[in-house]
Amino acid sequence: MSILPLRQDFVGGIAIIGVAAFAFWQGRGLAMGTLGGMGPGMLPKSLAILLAALGALLAVNALVDSGPRLSRFSIRGTLFVLGAIVAFGVSVRPGGLLVAGPLAIFIAACGSPESRWLETLVFGVVMTAFCIGLFKFALGLPIPLAPWLLEY
Repeated sequence: MSILPLRQDFVGGIAIIGVAAFAFWQGRGLAMGTLGGMGPGMLPKSLAILLAALGALLAVNALVDSGPRLSRFSIRGTLFVLGAIVAFGVSVRPGGLLVAGPLAIFIAACGSPESRWLETLVFGVVMTAFCIGLFKFALGLPIPLAPWLLEY
């Protein structure tokens, strides 16, 4: 019997810590600043630390509780989620956020055989509306909404 059980939550927690470490490493050249004068590295580094803490919590919890054992890895979900990211990046300029948002959510939903299409449609519409409100109006980022309809 191994010392560390190969539980899904344990492996997931370690993977999340790895992603957080990579994000922190990528932001290593950005100045943190202070809370009164935040630098460009404050948000990414803080989020990386928070993500690492949550990953550690997940891994420790997996050692305490007995959860599902690590099962065989399926490449389907990974490919569809990566495909959704690529589709978003390719379609956001010509189609705008109005097209790219629901498209990415639909493609990512194809990664699971348990997806329900009505729920996916509702989720896509709600998340796209939230992202338009947040990124376009609240933050004022120059993300096109629907260039085919509204110009830029």
